[in-house]
Amino acid sequence: MSGSAVDHRIRSLRPAKPLVDPYVAHGWLAEEERRPNDTVERTLTVFLAGAECPFTCSFCDLWRWTIDGPTPPGALVRQLERVLQELEGPVPHRLKLYNASNFFDARAVPREDLPAIAALAQPFAGVTVESHASTIGPATLEFGRLIPGRLEVAVGLETIHPLATSRLNKRLELARFDRAASFLADNGVDLRVFVLLGAPYVPPNESIEWVRRTVEYAAGRGASVISIIPVRGGNGELERLQEQGYFHPPTLSQLEAALDSCLDVGTAVTADVWEAQRLPSCEACRSQRIARIRRMNISGTREAPVDCSICGTA
Repeated sequence: MSGSAVDHRIRSLRPAKPLVDPYVAHGWLAEEERRPNDTVERTLTVFLAGAECPFTCSFCDLWRWTIDGPTPPGALVRQLERVLQELEGPVPHRLKLYNASNFFDARAVPREDLPAIAALAQPFAGVTVESHASTIGPATLEFGRLIPGRLEVAVGLETIHPLATSRLNKRLELARFDRAASFLADNGVDLRVFVLLGAPYVPPNESIEWVRRTVEYAAGRGASVISIIPVRGGNGELERLQEQGYFHPPTLSQLEAALDSCLDVGTAVTADVWEAQRLPSCEACRSQRIARIRRMNISGTREAPVDCSICGTA
């Protein structure tokens, strides 16, 4: 099946998309985050509304937070202005701009908006944006020159499992990721990497092993921060793959085990607990497990496993 045919199938299986206002951010979050060398910094993450990513990955759930068509010029600037007006207290160290797409895709982030966005980012010592490896290039350096703080680009590597890599419809070969990582390093831009737990086509009994391998791969290419993200169903395509035995929803215990496995890699590795309560888990110990993950995300130190009389330890 051709790439366009796969795109069409994936999109046809999606439920209806909620109406998204391109002039209002989805929300924001201020929290602490561990960085390399076990430093902890305060971050402000802004979830921006804009154009959908064109890559149509089989596992994606971010499309529901995007608009139809290109992002209107000035819309992202207005969103960010409103969030910063709501912010109280000291300015966080880092600003993370997550637009559910690719920051260096002109359809998602109009080029003419980059100076205004950079001006709003002036108070922050670090700025993180997200991008597919294929859209990293001159626009990345342009934005990096506009901000006084250090730029970091978050890239979804997802998995290095050979079968999964070829079937996720992400259009990302490892060589392309390697070139993007080298480009960022050569130009003084930091690399953050997203790694999937429960990627389709990865056998569930090998899931944690392939997370570890992928985390090691990313660290070897200079990633300063690596986030393990459990795949979340609901886009239709994952349910189709689950019926065929190619997707197995990850559990909360697997997320714990994946983080446990990767804390000694040598860079800052964290587990994403966004909507972690949705992950299959024992009702009796779910909150304890999520709390344990949150603590290890900050400390970088492995804790004793949760002892649950209902489901057993770990």
